[in-house]
Amino acid sequence: MSDLSYDEWADAVHEGRLLGLACSCGHTNGSPTAACPHCGSRDLERVDLPTEGVVHTETTIQVPPETFETRGYQVVVIEVGDARVMGRVEEPSVEIGDEVTLTGTIAEDDDRPAPVFEAR
Repeated sequence: MSDLSYDEWADAVHEGRLLGLACSCGHTNGSPTAACPHCGSRDLERVDLPTEGVVHTETTIQVPPETFETRGYQVVVIEVGDARVMGRVEEPSVEIGDEVTLTGTIAEDDDRPAPVFEAR
């Protein structure tokens, strides 16, 4: 059974750490989940993830949700070890394949943190 709640994951992000869940099938998920998205197993183990990684994909949000004031922010999926983590990039922007490091958090959505990465 998963031993990583959203609140524990969010607290770690606020502290500058990334946590994930590893499955015996070899898949590692970069956010809390009740079951492995690859095999369905509920036997997941909490793992620390690296804070450095590579941009897997990115997009720039020009029309943000109503509660967000910032336009033109970049959302990325970062490969960190065996997992992928979604986050934001502050200036300068990055491209697929760029190396990045975790530098902080942003919490515009009811204090729900998003990891912030920066190019290395």
